[in-house]
Amino acid sequence: MKNIKLIIILFVVSLIAGCQNSLLDTTPYSSIGSTAMWTTESLADLGVTGVYQTLRQDYVGLNRWYFDQEGFTGMNRAATSLTNGNMTSSDGLFVNYWKQNYEGIHRANAAILNLPNAPLTPEKKGRLVAECKFLRAWFYYNLNQVFKGVPIYLVPVSLPEANKGRETEAKTWETIITDLTDCINETNLPNTYVKGNAGVGRATKAAAYALRGKVYMYTKDFAKAEADFRMVGQLGPKLFQGDYKQLFKLANEQDAEMIFSVQNIAVTGLGSVTQFYCGSRVSFGSCWNNYLPHPDFAESFEEKSGKAFNWEDYLPGYNSMTPAQRTVFFLRDGLTAGEIATFTKSGADMTKYLTVGNEDRVKKAYDDRDPRLTATIITPYSTYLGANGTNPYTYTLRWPYRGFDTSAPFDVKTDTNTMFYYLWRKWVYEGATETPARDYGPIDQPLIRYADVVLLLAEAINEQGFKEEAVTLVNSVRSRAGVVALQTSNAGAPTFVANQTDMRERIRNERRWELALEGINLFDEMRWGTWKDKKFTSGNGIKQIWGTITTPYSWRGDYLYQWAIPQTEVEMNKNIIQNPGWIN
Repeated sequence: MKNIKLIIILFVVSLIAGCQNSLLDTTPYSSIGSTAMWTTESLADLGVTGVYQTLRQDYVGLNRWYFDQEGFTGMNRAATSLTNGNMTSSDGLFVNYWKQNYEGIHRANAAILNLPNAPLTPEKKGRLVAECKFLRAWFYYNLNQVFKGVPIYLVPVSLPEANKGRETEAKTWETIITDLTDCINETNLPNTYVKGNAGVGRATKAAAYALRGKVYMYTKDFAKAEADFRMVGQLGPKLFQGDYKQLFKLANEQDAEMIFSVQNIAVTGLGSVTQFYCGSRVSFGSCWNNYLPHPDFAESFEEKSGKAFNWEDYLPGYNSMTPAQRTVFFLRDGLTAGEIATFTKSGADMTKYLTVGNEDRVKKAYDDRDPRLTATIITPYSTYLGANGTNPYTYTLRWPYRGFDTSAPFDVKTDTNTMFYYLWRKWVYEGATETPARDYGPIDQPLIRYADVVLLLAEAINEQGFKEEAVTLVNSVRSRAGVVALQTSNAGAPTFVANQTDMRERIRNERRWELALEGINLFDEMRWGTWKDKKFTSGNGIKQIWGTITTPYSWRGDYLYQWAIPQTEVEMNKNIIQNPGWIN
């Protein structure tokens, strides 16, 4: 069997045709939508690959990590309408999110209808139908997370027939569960694929159980969620036991932890784009750092001992100072007289400046923390292996930047040199050989991995009542990260878990730290109902490391937890009712 990555290349080259402009793209490509597409085995394979190819759409799979920038963990330096309070039902986010996922649904519907009549063995036919049902469930899952009830189409329809009203949120979850149950019951769908198998990247029973468990978390049927998440662990997935940072390198993209991923390859249009948007000017290809870690997220990481981080423990007086005054702690050693004058004028408390040791003092505040912090974020005075052209250099993130990005002392150059932000390290390629270009990297993008499942299992158990097993599950993830274990015996230690409420918040934090920049955080915050409180605290916004706000956030109302149906779709289909609170 051909590897799915290579099949996708063949599909892209030979079959993709232009999409119609309808939001409900009912005939996404003429050949695959027709019965003629399914008359040979090779055409049927390409038809199914066409369904998988939808995962390469931004909001379907490939770039769902974008959404972490709208959650607690990140910030888009060009504040989006979701966070600046200007969102309307005509916003392109809603339009494209809807359209891209519905294109996948209609591709899947064509495959599910036509595969039973294709010239395939019964075994292969059963497997491919199950795969397409899993993918259809994924597309509807994406939609129902945010729109809370959408039109359901389970067979191909013509454009005039795409006029259904919305089903309820509950009915949409039921439809997804039915598809996933069919996948699980299909004897020819493999439990999982091991590294090197040509089937890696395809849907499996493990993925179906994981996704169905996620649905049960939304419906708050925690006992069923628990049962499904337990099944995932029995089917082959397991936690990667190496260094956390190495899990996201090319050598480990097919590790048993990766349950379902977007398949990337270093070919134009078929690779990852994380480098382009998250890398800096000293990343290979000279990138843009449009997306940044939020300082609140960086400060949330515990110390290695499990103690909550507090700047006062490292920089006495920090919490009572203004953001401008705090700038002093982040300044490089050996400032010139002119630089000192500039920072004094801007409000920095230069009485606290150390000519030698200023860098080491603040660096210690990061070195003593959960190792996932520095594996995920380039923190002040940490190093990053970047490149200038084909020449690799080790750079250091210093403030202020002096222009030495290609000569000693090799400062990190950013696209925002007049401000000092944290930078993403996760998903940013290193050196000059990990990726051939800034806009198509080779590393697969995980959509479901086992650490996600383990933490959801802990959450499902805890929501039914505080149990020691939930603590043990979270510790399995913390142990891999190199963080001290939580415990229930020593109430005087910072790792002590007191009760269900305490454990709930600890699980949520673990998910924020462990799964950052994987397209999960925003949807978690929305599911928990914590998005407003975590993201839109008083005075919050896009801000520099020490807290200076560059662009404020604005919470328009709780109706943001339920996204707007695209206005164009409402106008085209009179049977669709808009969600409350939204205006055009």
